[in-house]
Amino acid sequence: MAKNNRRYYWLQLAQDFFKSKEMKLLRKMPGGDTYTIIYLKLMLISLEDSGKIYFEELAQDLAEEMSLLIDEDTEAVRMTLMFLSQKGLLTKHSDYEFFLEQVPEMIGSETASTRRSRKHREQKALQCNTNATKCNGDIDIDKEKKLDINLDIKSEVEVEKIGNSTTADEKSNSNVFDYYQQRIGMIDGYQYQKLKDYLEYDHFEEELIKIAIDKAADNSKRNFGYINTILKNWAQNGITTVVQQNEEQRNYEEAKAKRNQKPEREATEYDDLF
Repeated sequence: MAKNNRRYYWLQLAQDFFKSKEMKLLRKMPGGDTYTIIYLKLMLISLEDSGKIYFEELAQDLAEEMSLLIDEDTEAVRMTLMFLSQKGLLTKHSDYEFFLEQVPEMIGSETASTRRSRKHREQKALQCNTNATKCNGDIDIDKEKKLDINLDIKSEVEVEKIGNSTTADEKSNSNVFDYYQQRIGMIDGYQYQKLKDYLEYDHFEEELIKIAIDKAADNSKRNFGYINTILKNWAQNGITTVVQQNEEQRNYEEAKAKRNQKPEREATEYDDLF
């Protein structure tokens, strides 16, 4: 089995994050604490894409789609998005791509191998008696650093092989990575690892990942962020097979048909955004 070298992300909030004028205003609104939690959840799901969130047209609008992704009330999400847009904390790059302005400066990340090395060094430091015992930790740390570098180099070499070894006969649907390069473009190390994780750790069917790739290519959204958002949404909803995805799509179409029969809500100036 392949070694788990996933990349872990976390949100690094500044000490005065909740003291900012924007956050104080948000929390003072009726339902403000809920909106604050929604904002934090939106930032968390955007970490892997450096603050970007995507509207994939899987739901009626961005607010409904994000509410499904973070398990929050749709109207509460809509109010949060409106507030963030008004305060310049959320910007619209296109009809399908939005950007949370504060996220890039708050991202923390490390690979699983780096995390293991760090924890090992911390344990070594605890074991060392700086006054009476000579530690061999420096030697171990150097070895671990070399191991991390070798792992990173190996990952990059594997990805490069994928890009360079693809011949006309090999460009078939039998391989997710080849298929990605056929329909989207050259795959990099991060994208390769993410798709590999969906296959090995989330147990996605290859054909299901190809469906996500097709959705992006067929809608002229040839970027990995769009594909990754689709796959994350499926993973959170326990969808790992084509059969399950087809069933979800049928349920969505039925629900959409029922919604269209209801009176439309009153339009607002932010409908074009969300």
